[in-house]
Amino acid sequence: MKAPRWHIVVIVAAALAFPLIVRSDYYVHMFILALLWVVIGSSWNLLAGYTGQVSFGHAIFFGIGAYTAGLCATKLGISAWWGMLLGGPIASLIGLVIGWICFRLRGPYFALATIAVGEIFRLAAVVWRSLTGGMQGILLMQSFRSKLPYYYLALAIAFGCIYAIHRVMRSKWGYYFIAIREDQDAAESMGVNAFRYKSLSLVVSSFFTGLAGAFYMNYMAFIDPEVVFSLHHISIMAILVGIIGGVGTLWGPPLGAFIMVFLQETFRSSFFGLGPRWVSELHVLVFGLLVIFVILYMANGIVGDWDKIRRLGSSKAGAASASAGKGS
Repeated sequence: MKAPRWHIVVIVAAALAFPLIVRSDYYVHMFILALLWVVIGSSWNLLAGYTGQVSFGHAIFFGIGAYTAGLCATKLGISAWWGMLLGGPIASLIGLVIGWICFRLRGPYFALATIAVGEIFRLAAVVWRSLTGGMQGILLMQSFRSKLPYYYLALAIAFGCIYAIHRVMRSKWGYYFIAIREDQDAAESMGVNAFRYKSLSLVVSSFFTGLAGAFYMNYMAFIDPEVVFSLHHISIMAILVGIIGGVGTLWGPPLGAFIMVFLQETFRSSFFGLGPRWVSELHVLVFGLLVIFVILYMANGIVGDWDKIRRLGSSKAGAASASAGKGS
């Protein structure tokens, strides 16, 4: 599904006006989290969806970005906002090292290697107390009382990430990424340096994920290893965002991010306080059922199968009109 330009203008205008119209810190907070996941999901999608390298280790880059911002304040004595400039590049450098190790493997072996490396970083952050604070984490003071600055910064990062990936995929790099995804051996036989272009994909992907992590540190003002290096809450969530929205599509992860964040909050709050408390424990089950449904009936995600969904809706509407006509 390719969004027309006027649709994009409407989306941008609505996003800019949202916090000015909906004057609720709660809903603005939800949108900030969703925009954060737009960045993480889109970054993961560049590596996995477009380049075919399914990663279970994006929590590494998110955590590196978050701790870079936190350590700027606690160890260097400078503002954690400098982490917004340093978090992305440092995460990219770590990504290059990880790629040099893990890109020697393919398929499930690569995925398993990213899980192992992610656990190494999580355990290192837990054990290295003198640097990271261990399980006590890092606690800072928020820079702004209002959520508006955080919202517009998150919005800028999200749109910047989407635009950067769009430009990358329209360049020579993008064609090479897709060639590697479709058949790495065939791409290499045509002269494509697979290791180089997989590394470039990882550099861009890890940069934006690290930037998201640095923003998270400044916004939430608290991190610990179990939060930012979490396999379940970060790496798996990034995969779910891509799968639900549509892997290998530009607008799939943004859509998947909003669906997953608001679905998670709906169950976490027990349908915003309207349901029984035990409903809050069902969000993992609901996520699992949703993924199974998408895999069975929308293997390409909502955006990837949008034309099929639209045709199905049109056929049902036509059948309903025909049956109504016969009844009359």
